[in-house]
Amino acid sequence: MSPRSASVNEELRRRSRERLLQAAVELVGEHGFEATTLGNIADRAGSARGLVSYYFPGKRQLVQSAVHRLMHRTLEEALEREPRTEDGRERLARAIDAILGLARDRPVLMRQHMAGLLQAEGFVQCPEQRRLSELLSDTVGRCGSRDVAADYPMLRALLMGAVFAALVPGVPMPVPVLRAELFKRYGLDWELGMPPGTEPSAGTCEKDLSRFFATDDRPK
Repeated sequence: MSPRSASVNEELRRRSRERLLQAAVELVGEHGFEATTLGNIADRAGSARGLVSYYFPGKRQLVQSAVHRLMHRTLEEALEREPRTEDGRERLARAIDAILGLARDRPVLMRQHMAGLLQAEGFVQCPEQRRLSELLSDTVGRCGSRDVAADYPMLRALLMGAVFAALVPGVPMPVPVLRAELFKRYGLDWELGMPPGTEPSAGTCEKDLSRFFATDDRPK
């Protein structure tokens, strides 16, 4: 049998890493960060345990990359769903709804993500985070920004702040209220994106995201 080519080996490594990221999202969402071990993640992914440390320096970095992957895949799906559009305002509305939808539907996972960002190692620079950055920067540019380098970090900060506010234990702010404030900030019409009471298109990359918003709770 001839040895595998470099391209085949690269694809196998990519798939192996993807399985670990998906397993991390599933297990942390089900059991929380502390109860999830690297061994659990490797077992769920069907990978050798040594592969985890080969790809990631530790559990926190693995989980942060996994959440960034979930975020960029959810965001990409929202931006490209039918009917597809190049309208910057509609795409920005979809981006806001996609991220707020994760805060609503994946609270355990997103709460852990926010907590991880406040740890000593802070923001993990990884391919998943870079892809998320590219999508949000492109959205800002399409919306008419003349200084994407300044406006993208502001959008990121506002989205992170909204997610944090939605997830504070005991005093969470309602997602529709946060949505209304962000839409006001960017001058977006309420009907853009995915207003409360609507459902995402069938075939989302995360099958268990059944709704971004359950009821029409638009602030009066």
